[in-house]
Amino acid sequence: MNFSVKPLWKEENEVNVMVAEEEKRVLILHNDDVNTFDFVIESLIEICDHTVEQAEQCTWLIHYKGKCDVKSGSFDFLEPMCVELLHRGLSAEIV
Repeated sequence: MNFSVKPLWKEENEVNVMVAEEEKRVLILHNDDVNTFDFVIESLIEICDHTVEQAEQCTWLIHYKGKCDVKSGSFDFLEPMCVELLHRGLSAEIV
C-alpha cells in the first residue's frame, strides 16, 4: 500500500503560533476492534502529518497499550484533526 499522501493540516510551529504551556493539549487515539492497521496508518499520515514510520509506531502502541498520544498542540490546532479522525470512525479525544 502506498502512503504518500499530502497532510490535511500544517504543523503548528510552521505557522509560528506560540502555545503557552497551560494551553498545550494532546490528541489521543484509542484502540478498537473495527479498523485495520493500514486504515489507521493511512489516517495518521493524512490527518496528523505523520511519517510512515511514526504512524506505524503509533498504531502498534495503540494496539498493545490501548491508546497513544498522536499529536500535541493547542486545542484549536488539534480540534479539526480530532473531528476528522472521528468522522473516519476512529476513537479520538483531546485532553
